[in-house]
Amino acid sequence: MRLRDKVALVTGAASGMGAATARLFAREGARVMVADLLEEEGRAVAREIAGAGGTARFQRLDVADEGQWEAAIAALLAEWGRLDVLVNNAGISGSATNDLYDTALWDRIMAVNARGVFLGVKHGVAAMRRTGGGSIVNLSSISGNVGQKRIHCAYNASKGAVRILTKSVAVQEGEAGIRVNSVHPGLMPPMRTSGATADPAVRAKMLEHVPLGRAGEAEEVARAVLFLASDESSYITGAELHVDGGYLAC
Repeated sequence: MRLRDKVALVTGAASGMGAATARLFAREGARVMVADLLEEEGRAVAREIAGAGGTARFQRLDVADEGQWEAAIAALLAEWGRLDVLVNNAGISGSATNDLYDTALWDRIMAVNARGVFLGVKHGVAAMRRTGGGSIVNLSSISGNVGQKRIHCAYNASKGAVRILTKSVAVQEGEAGIRVNSVHPGLMPPMRTSGATADPAVRAKMLEHVPLGRAGEAEEVARAVLFLASDESSYITGAELHVDGGYLAC
């Protein structure tokens, strides 16, 4: 098992890529904190993991709230004593609007997608330093590398912030044995918060720019996250892993 005896916290783990990652981590031997705002769905994921023989617990977490981060890390350390892997996956879409310069939406997207990752890194690093290191995987996006139509500019800006934050912390925390990398999914199944990008016509247009000719699956992203979380990537930090069917190669 690639994560045997590791303790992991996955944000946004009640659905989508976060849930797929939590399930895969548990199958690979990790004890997993399933963290999300969606309590019913998050508890269901934790129960599913336990029912399959894994170890998981649910923790309600609004990633934009520093107090809730402090509580989540404290609960994890009280239960399992350490944090080895942090996956900052929680995020919201920027395509559910007709006003691509909506100020309130800018604030909301940046709070969740950028501030939320910063807070996770801040408190995750502090916990990992206690036990000599760990691995942080931040979910960015192809949107953090390029501009796009039909998406609020805050989404691209927030994912770009995650990309550079990852490199900054990787440089700062290397001596502490903490590796920090980013994963950049391309066209995936629609998020709960998706708008235009859930429209079949829009998705078909986006697929024209994907060399593999199809959308990705949450499990394909989870496998990339697992690689960066595991000791198999022990000499990789500050890197970007694109899970995009070749989109950024065009």
